[in-house]
Amino acid sequence: MPAASAAQEAMRGQLLDAAEQVFYSRGIQAVNMNELRAAAELPLRRIYQLFPSKDDLVVAFLRRRHDRMMAAIAEYGADAQSPQLRVLAIFDYLDEWFREPDFRGCPWMNAYGELGPTNPAVAAEVRHHQRAFRKLVTGIVTEAGFGVDVANAVYLLVEGAVATAAVQHAASPAGEARRGAELLLASDRPPTRRVGTR
Repeated sequence: MPAASAAQEAMRGQLLDAAEQVFYSRGIQAVNMNELRAAAELPLRRIYQLFPSKDDLVVAFLRRRHDRMMAAIAEYGADAQSPQLRVLAIFDYLDEWFREPDFRGCPWMNAYGELGPTNPAVAAEVRHHQRAFRKLVTGIVTEAGFGVDVANAVYLLVEGAVATAAVQHAASPAGEARRGAELLLASDRPPTRRVGTR
């Protein structure tokens, strides 16, 4: 990678780190570009060279966070000792996330709540995240041998846990949702074939 490109990528990462910190902790509309410049320690001219508009920066911050979250959930389940534990690992990920000191709920719902359908680019990014996240969660459940109805219910338990944890400022919804998922999985356990039967 040429030196100029490497330096640009480093500045891009620095700016996205700052954007994620201030947008997630304070809200997108509450942060102006001068505050973002101070947090990123970059001149405004450089910021606008990297991202021509604040909307572009918001979309990039959400997409990067999406990619990181999807990879983290997959990693949590990678070492699971059984298909059921791979499903429940999703809730272990949530528990750790909810315990982070700066947890403020779902970044995508926060962004949609602030900007909503008045900002097509942000709304499209939120919809992209929701579709991909639902596909990931339900895919983990169905690949473990459980039915589509159970997979959809597990997904809603995940989303409900995130929303509840944000309002309550507590990690406990992750454990409560995990226990609900355990009950669902137990009720839809894939049949085991007896030895010697067809």
